[in-house]
Amino acid sequence: MIESVAVCGAGTMGRGIALLCTLHNLPTLLFDLNNQVLKEAQKKIGVELQTLTEKNKITTLQRTQVTGLLQYSSDIQNCMADVIIEAVVENLSIKQELFATLSSLNSVNTIFATNTSSLPITSIASQISFRDRVIGMHFFNPPTIMKLVEVILTDETSKNTTDTIVSLSRYLGKTPVLCKDAPGFIVNHVARPYYLEALRLLEEGIADAETIDDLMEATGFRMGPFRLMDLIGNDVNYAVSCSVYESLGNPPRLKPSVLQQKKVENRELGRKTGKGYYEYRKNETS
Repeated sequence: MIESVAVCGAGTMGRGIALLCTLHNLPTLLFDLNNQVLKEAQKKIGVELQTLTEKNKITTLQRTQVTGLLQYSSDIQNCMADVIIEAVVENLSIKQELFATLSSLNSVNTIFATNTSSLPITSIASQISFRDRVIGMHFFNPPTIMKLVEVILTDETSKNTTDTIVSLSRYLGKTPVLCKDAPGFIVNHVARPYYLEALRLLEEGIADAETIDDLMEATGFRMGPFRLMDLIGNDVNYAVSCSVYESLGNPPRLKPSVLQQKKVENRELGRKTGKGYYEYRKNETS
């Protein structure tokens, strides 16, 4: 029985996962070393709760209850829970160090779940003693709405860990899909050509981003590749492309885009920075 959750990383995904957990009555701690990021997360969660209340998705009482269930901390010593979900930057050494530190603070029953988009779960687990309690729990943006959760297993992930995370996913209203630890897992492996071929069309001047997006949406896709990359964040999307490319032995068909690399270098990350392939007004970036 899961009675508490700690989410590490108060960015877009982390705060979304934390809000999701509290909306399902789970006491949740949102941790980030950066106090300013925590304050911004608290502000944006407040705005989202206000919107949910105005749309009659939750009552004023529920909003108060959710607010009370969510705690914020920049002190890693407070990161103790039944399940810890990390959603920090896509950097292997940072994730390894985080889990190593947290494993020394928590009980022998704590489960460590990573929301990584593409980094090997086996490598993330390598620095802690209880690797049977490490698992991938890959949410999609926004976590409060998107139904799919990839549950990624290593060769050492225990059945109890797997069953617990599958049950937690369902309790949160999600559809868990099991897969083995592999480059890009399922979704990000399958989706690479969608992004990369669109980027090549743009780089070669065959069509502009809006035309490509409109055409893809007209054929049935919920969101065109450029609008989707702006939603995900070009930094995250580019990091996944690089990870999958390198993990599979650098196949030419999956070579990351130079155009997207430049977007990342220029901090044109999409909605979260106000500019990506499109420009966004302030109220569109929250």
